[in-house]
Amino acid sequence: MRIVVHIGLEQVGALRLQQVLDQKREQLLSKGVLYPRSPGGKNHTRLYMAVTDPAHIDPLRFNRGYILPEAQDALHAEVAAGLAREVETHRPELMILSASQLGSSLASRSELERLHALLAPLSDDIRILAHIDEQGRLLARRYAEQVFEGRAASLELELEMAGTSDWWDDALLDAHAIDPQAGQFLETQAPPFWLDYPRLVRHWEGVFGPGAVTLRPYDPALFYGSEVTEEIRAAFGIAPTIGKATPDTIPPEPAAAWLARARQLNALLLKVLSSRQKVLPRMLWRKFLTEIEIPGDPIAPGSLAEVSRAFEPANKALVKAHPALTPTSLKRDRALPAWQEVDPGNGYRASQYLLGFMWRIDKATREERKAKLDALARLENGTDPATPTPQPDTVTPTPDTGLSPTAQIVLPPLAKQNFAKLQHSSFAPHNRLGAVNEEELAAAYTPVPPRALLPGSTGNVIVGCMKNEAPYIVEWVAYHRAMGVDNFLIYTNDCTDGTTEILDRLQEMGVLQHRNNDNWKGNSPQQYALNQALKEGVIRNAEWITHIDVDEFINVRCGNGTLDDFFEHVPDATNVAMTWRLFGHNGVTRLSDDFVIDQFDTCAPKFCPKPHTVWGFKTMFRNIGAYEKISCHRPNKLDESFKSRVKWVNGSGRDMTGEAAENGWRSSKKSIGYDLLQLNHYALRSAESFLIKRQRGRALHVDRSIGINYWIRMDWSDFRDITIKRNIPRLRAEYDRLMADDTLRTWHQKGLAWHRAKAEELHAIPEFQDLYDQALKLKLTETERVAYALALDMES
Repeated sequence: MRIVVHIGLEQVGALRLQQVLDQKREQLLSKGVLYPRSPGGKNHTRLYMAVTDPAHIDPLRFNRGYILPEAQDALHAEVAAGLAREVETHRPELMILSASQLGSSLASRSELERLHALLAPLSDDIRILAHIDEQGRLLARRYAEQVFEGRAASLELELEMAGTSDWWDDALLDAHAIDPQAGQFLETQAPPFWLDYPRLVRHWEGVFGPGAVTLRPYDPALFYGSEVTEEIRAAFGIAPTIGKATPDTIPPEPAAAWLARARQLNALLLKVLSSRQKVLPRMLWRKFLTEIEIPGDPIAPGSLAEVSRAFEPANKALVKAHPALTPTSLKRDRALPAWQEVDPGNGYRASQYLLGFMWRIDKATREERKAKLDALARLENGTDPATPTPQPDTVTPTPDTGLSPTAQIVLPPLAKQNFAKLQHSSFAPHNRLGAVNEEELAAAYTPVPPRALLPGSTGNVIVGCMKNEAPYIVEWVAYHRAMGVDNFLIYTNDCTDGTTEILDRLQEMGVLQHRNNDNWKGNSPQQYALNQALKEGVIRNAEWITHIDVDEFINVRCGNGTLDDFFEHVPDATNVAMTWRLFGHNGVTRLSDDFVIDQFDTCAPKFCPKPHTVWGFKTMFRNIGAYEKISCHRPNKLDESFKSRVKWVNGSGRDMTGEAAENGWRSSKKSIGYDLLQLNHYALRSAESFLIKRQRGRALHVDRSIGINYWIRMDWSDFRDITIKRNIPRLRAEYDRLMADDTLRTWHQKGLAWHRAKAEELHAIPEFQDLYDQALKLKLTETERVAYALALDMES
């Protein structure tokens, strides 16, 4: 008996073939062809769920009750016994198995080996069949289906990957840790790795043998017409005729605007699920997305031409290797302007719909709590609740892997796999970006007098939030005053180190305005403060508004290094995405009173698209009333009447409006730019400062702690950037002027003493001393750090 395993792919007519195979089941059986029932009625999803790795919980296993390994083991036994029983009963010459999830989800070799081991007792003649379509056309359809399953990322993910040397591995790098309760599934959130057809063939033939895989083209008109039976005969090698099929309608493509609505709602739903307090059943989620439907044109495959072009050479080789394929079947659509997410229409606000849906989510949570939350709790008691994403290959570390000695010891297996994949990935970090010489110190910037503001104007304003930042405040304020910031509005909560007194004194000196935020409400003291800030005259009358923290310094790298110098380069900009440059501890262990911008000058490479935190940005925006809300990274809720008036630029002055106007807080490979401006982010400062930060937690995320994972993500010390040091002479002049005030200087010194005493106190606590020692031993290269960070949970 021969077994032909039809692995899809997704969105290339697998459901139609399964429908016809089911309709012809008895007729096929009379001709020696078995289309078994035991692995699933039409779609053999039970077979698929039985062979995934136990840790690989996909949406089907999650929603059908096979979360726990013992439940999957029972399913595996049932499927194996059922197939053996049907084969024994009917003794067919050919058995057809079909599940598109096999091709689109089984990313690891171990899963293919599990499938092979299940089928091998039945036959030693196992063939693999996949139908394919041109990648741009298939991606447009697959993206739509992923969105309806909960995908939150836009097609920018795939467009960023276009031209990568290894699409398969790069796609899996974008897969978050599998976390079913948080809605994080490989199948839903990651780019379709299997669009790399040559790699797909090698993946399957690596287990089932050379020549085991056959690729055939997808022709919608044929598949949904009456002659689809001829394709079934040709594809599965069925000699006898089996008649014709009942024609069916080719599935329509959803409107691009509907997908935009659904994706934006998905992003909010995932935030709800990330609390791990809610359960959202798959059918209810789909119902929500159905209720926000809007008509319109679908995504045009030609808008994904960048992806299509990247696969053209490989497709030509496939046509030669697989006789059923023709040049026409894999010919790409005519190129169109690159895809951008369309307007969701009618003033759509995903947050408003979420509010309306919450009572139904709460009801579903109560109903599902026992069935799912209990199983998830049992799973988490035995394993890490966020299980690593399945990987295609196991990388055994050896001296020639390129890993440093430290990395050989400390990197977990998943991080080592990531490192191996990054070596030839388009996401590999490097510093070959931009035109600024960052390692040689140019002439110092000259001092500039305070700007003469128009009557009633508060000029360029920074709004910020602080908690126990006493040693760093005066430098930060002096620096920004010296380069063109006119006013500050600072909120504090729960300070014990003198931060409140320093800011009160600066307010008395007329330097800034300070507000006590101890009585904040809601989920975040920072967001509460930003909401209150909108009522303040200093914000309402501002020309430009920026929300940054005391560990972030605006580094203008053009002209005389002032904001006005930057604005001259972007006269029509309304929003500036100031991308982070993450600076590590630079070997500084002890807390010092020296300038932060002078102590720490080693940083992340300029090109570092992964992990997601490296290219985060904060926004400086013109106060024209375009947005209703200030959030941590950007203004939000764009007024419909301003859509044509806002212009976003990156740190090199290039337009990025289409990418950032309505959402997003990180730069992409298309929008990254540092030539004119960057935001220097000193998240760690010294190792002792990190200890104190660890002890007090985070101002924004009050329920999240800071540990070694935070250090791994933030301690970038691979490249040197001293451009900000051109500001030191004028910073020193303004700093000395402020510190000439006896009261301010006294409180600064008290604050510094408080932090030094706190550091000594923490050194005496084993937990903190161990963290300190562990952090200082972590000497990683930039690629090792990226690999490690990608292996970590989303937050630590």
